[in-house]
Amino acid sequence: MASSAWLRSSGRSASLGGVSLRNAATQAETVKRVVPAASGKRNIVLVDGVRTPFLTSGSDYKKLMPHDLQRAAFQGLLNRTGIAPGDVDHIVVGTVIQEVKTSNIAREAALGAGFSDRVPAHTVTQACISSNQAMAAGVGYISAGQADVVVAGGVDFMSDVPIRFNRKLRPILLQLNRAKTMGQRLSLLAKLRPGHIVPEAPGVKEFSTDEIMGESADRLAAAFGVSRREQDDFARRSHQNAQNAHIDGHLEDIVPTFVPGASKPVTADNGVRVSTQEQMAKLRPAFVRPYGSITAANSSFLTDGASAVLMMTEEKALAMGFKPKAYLRDFVFMSQDPKDQLLLGPAYCTPRVLEKAGLKLSDISVFEYHEAFAGQILANLKALDSDYFCKEYMGLSGKVGQVPMDKLNLWGGSLSIGHPFGATGCRLVTYAANRLRKEGGRYALVAACAAGGQGHAMIVEAYP
Repeated sequence: MASSAWLRSSGRSASLGGVSLRNAATQAETVKRVVPAASGKRNIVLVDGVRTPFLTSGSDYKKLMPHDLQRAAFQGLLNRTGIAPGDVDHIVVGTVIQEVKTSNIAREAALGAGFSDRVPAHTVTQACISSNQAMAAGVGYISAGQADVVVAGGVDFMSDVPIRFNRKLRPILLQLNRAKTMGQRLSLLAKLRPGHIVPEAPGVKEFSTDEIMGESADRLAAAFGVSRREQDDFARRSHQNAQNAHIDGHLEDIVPTFVPGASKPVTADNGVRVSTQEQMAKLRPAFVRPYGSITAANSSFLTDGASAVLMMTEEKALAMGFKPKAYLRDFVFMSQDPKDQLLLGPAYCTPRVLEKAGLKLSDISVFEYHEAFAGQILANLKALDSDYFCKEYMGLSGKVGQVPMDKLNLWGGSLSIGHPFGATGCRLVTYAANRLRKEGGRYALVAACAAGGQGHAMIVEAYP
């Protein structure tokens, strides 16, 4: 149960309540009107989803660029599905840490992967739910009759993040670039001081609160009474589930990824580590020292990776000979207090998306929740099972209920597989669809938190 004092401190509450352009292989363009279903709502399906192996930053991908990974995911999707590159109407990619040379990384990766240059592509960013937003954008294009076939994806690359000169130096360099005489240049250079050359390295920190996300997770875990032992046990479970999923061959979404100069492709995630309780207990707090409970072992790690999914109308999929994996149903985006409720997106979004879809928690067979920190996911689960929190903060008549652990993240999660910020959303949806097929369930619920106090949830329904 959360601390009432902390819960009241935020003072926040939430209440619930065509034309398609194509470019054929010959680059001849045809135009057709998309006829919506009789209900006016088009059934949108996930045909398939893939990802590169997720690797710890600084490992095998370290000499690549982000668009290389997104290109590899796109090529893997094309190879897996067999769809012609010219049959795609639009491409959307989510990313967080942007490489300035490829600011519209969706376009650069699409061109590199062999998509037609007539296919528009754009990039979105919404912190850790960036590829969730990419998929939502794709749903919007399809629902509006602007597209029949959309590829959505996501990528982040922490091996080589942009590092800027500090703000004291940048104006001098800009003026130096415009200086016309040697005297002007020497005058500007004379203004330089040793402190000017200190670089500005990016950090996983909230701009509005100036707080590192791990600090927020530590406070959240304490507020909901999540112990260090609970967090370590959950993290160990995540790693064990991921290892078992690899061994059992469940992670069929992974596509081999070639790295120039390597003798063989990368074929598996490299962050999975099954430790003992004793080993994890030895680690010191990573953020709030010495009393915090968040450690390196119960947190997701900096990761390189990319993902991609193929979405289209059900009619188009069947006409093209595809057997879809799942329907993409209702989804929601929500926001909370970025200070005290930064990572509670899944708790807020879960009841809202269930209500929107007309479902109950007991109707869900598969849960795929993003694991930023073990303390974060456990706090969200406790919030959903708290009468006080659900009534006081979400405006519900009572608690949502307990998410069954035997349905949650059975193939591992971000704690073990890794979390390339922009790529995780597509992985979650693909896992949900694949698990429904293997486990025989009908509905899955995908949910994730994001920086800025934001969250996303989506209902995925197994294709019959």
